[in-house]
Parts: sequence; structure tokens; C-alpha cells
Amino acid sequence: MEKTRDKLACRFVETPIGPVTLVADNSALIEARFGGFPISHESAVLDQAERELREYFLRERRAFDVPLAPRGTPFQLSVWEEVRRIPYGETRAYIDVARALGNEKACRAVGRANNHNPLPLFVPCHRVIGRDGSLVGYAGGMAAKKWLLRMEQEQ
Repeated sequence: MEKTRDKLACRFVETPIGPVTLVADNSALIEARFGGFPISHESAVLDQAERELREYFLRERRAFDVPLAPRGTPFQLSVWEEVRRIPYGETRAYIDVARALGNEKACRAVGRANNHNPLPLFVPCHRVIGRDGSLVGYAGGMAAKKWLLRMEQEQ
């Protein structure tokens, strides 16, 4: 018996840090990519994701409720789940995330997992910083990371 594939839908959303393309299957948001092309499909998940993203940038939302289904290795999924626990307006160092996962030697692996986060903003990897407080890499660019952290800390 052949498994039925979920239909994917995409939507282009303008944000204060640049365009973001949202990708969802029938039940959850699976990707949020920086950049993209102005396309839009009908999808209840995308409607919710777009609404929540707009509320976030208006400072009316601190956490996302849209169902998420990132695809990754078990370790990546555990990192992304831990990153989702970082409260709005706060930051954690890579070593803090590694310690929370029970292995402080996994700092670099945490960094690699963050680098492959398919749902930036929704899984707030911009809140992960260097041990010395330095801002390190972000898929949306360092200016976007600084902007997001400043926005969250101003509230």
C-alpha cells in the first residue's frame, strides 16, 4: 500500500526583517525560509502562521501556537524543542542549551542543529548566543538577529 503524501502549501509574507516564505503540510508548519518569491496558497495552517507572525512583529504575541512539524534528526529535534523553551526577551548560550540536553560537550552540535533550523522565528534560534554574549550566525543575517533581540527586549 502506498502512503499518501501531504499536500504542501506556501505563502510569502513581508516582515520588518525582510520577506519570509512559510511552508505547511495539511496539519502543521514545516518551514519558514528567509526570502522567497511572492506566492500564496490557501491553507488554514498558513493563515494561522501568518496571523501569528504579524502579531509577533506587532509585539502582541510572545509565543506561537501554530502546529509545527520540523523535519530533522532526533538530536536536531531535541535541540529545537529546547530552543523553543527559551522565554521571549531572553537569551541562552549554546552551552546552556547543551547542558539542558544533558551533554555540555555538545555545544558545536547544538550550533549545527541551530544552523539547520527549518523554522526560524517559530523556533527562536535568534535567542541563542555565544558564551561570551556575542551574537553568532543567523540564517536571516546578523542585522535581523540584532533587530529581533532588541525588539523582544524592549517590551
